[in-house]
Amino acid sequence: MRKAILSSLIAIFVSFTINAQTPQELADAWDSTHITDKEPSDVRHSDLKVYLEKLRAQGVKIAEIGRSNADREIYQMEFGSGPMKVFLWSQMHGDEPTATSALIDIFSYLETHKDMPWVKELSTKLTIRAVPMLNPDGAELYTRRNLQGIDINRDALNLATPEARLLKSLQQQWRPSIAFNLHNQQELTAVGRSGKQASISFLVVYGDEAKTETDGMLRNKRIVSAMVKAIEPFIRGHIARYGDDWTPTAFGDNFSAWGTPVILIETGALVGQKELYLAKINFIAIMTAFSSLATGSEAAGSTQLYDTLPHNGSGTLVNFIFRNARRAPNGKGSNAVVDLALVSARRRASFTTSIRIARVGSVNGLRGLEEFDAAGFYVVQRFGNLAPGKLAEFYFYKMDRDIDWKAKDLTERFEPDAIFSGGMWAKGEGLLPKV
Repeated sequence: MRKAILSSLIAIFVSFTINAQTPQELADAWDSTHITDKEPSDVRHSDLKVYLEKLRAQGVKIAEIGRSNADREIYQMEFGSGPMKVFLWSQMHGDEPTATSALIDIFSYLETHKDMPWVKELSTKLTIRAVPMLNPDGAELYTRRNLQGIDINRDALNLATPEARLLKSLQQQWRPSIAFNLHNQQELTAVGRSGKQASISFLVVYGDEAKTETDGMLRNKRIVSAMVKAIEPFIRGHIARYGDDWTPTAFGDNFSAWGTPVILIETGALVGQKELYLAKINFIAIMTAFSSLATGSEAAGSTQLYDTLPHNGSGTLVNFIFRNARRAPNGKGSNAVVDLALVSARRRASFTTSIRIARVGSVNGLRGLEEFDAAGFYVVQRFGNLAPGKLAEFYFYKMDRDIDWKAKDLTERFEPDAIFSGGMWAKGEGLLPKV
């Protein structure tokens, strides 16, 4: 009897230990252990190989499983030996890199903490395989498509690309129980019409146009709800639901149709935070999903947080808005008061930002991630063309200055009070108040 009681107490203690990884503890774990040291968009194929060598040195099982169109290696990482098969893939679009870094840190943590009770539980319940950077050629050029000019995520049926053929073969040969399709969405994707960026959007991907609700779909909704609960404290108000239109040529839809229900994770951006911060959020979310599968806690969960997520919105956000600026009196449209809406192009973190004018005039219905009140200032576009599509290179002059606006060497004779270039203040930061 005493032995039975002792065994029960040990079981309760072990169960508590296994489930004791809170979202904050996962966040702290990433802070102290992550091996990724570049912003994800700056990671090329050669950088990935450096990361993988570090994982190999730690003991992670890594194998080359195929080659890209340009003969670059495609790799798979593996952890655990449990009966439930979990599959993840990232960066099938070359310019969608955040989750690649998250996967590296996940496998590093699991391998180096495999003696912890909750990680040990994962390893006995799950076998986890992941393909980081499915599209290494696109990643090298930082483009969406592969070198054939084909969107791999629309090649699930034609299989015209080696990358698509590889991905399908991995599913067909291994038949995972669940898969995670990891992407990036535009940084100006919004949470509904809230004016907030959708930093993470989730979707439980159906396997048919009728959106048939299977047990796998319901399980995935419960898992997403657990992930939402875990990451909400870190990006409060910045979580949304991706559109669920049936796309018959896409891999997520077809994986679900082939018997592997898919969870789509789309990482956006969060103004004021670097890319690696959202890799950390992916780390927390995916580790939470693993834990819920391994412990079986998802079975007792609810789908409510997923079901009530606001949908992605578009067309309401821009990167910058300058309000109440006045055109300089140096040509057509002079002296008119205008608002200026600006957007930036997707690019690597280390590259100079290209900011262009999206709208001149009324910006009703738009919200800027950063907004400035330009009342009391004349604005001059660097090349004299304040029009949509042109570079957002601005000189600002206080309106109470005496300036010869017809001077050919305007900026040399009359130094601007503030200069906005490449999405930042080259001069006069703080002079135009933030709205």
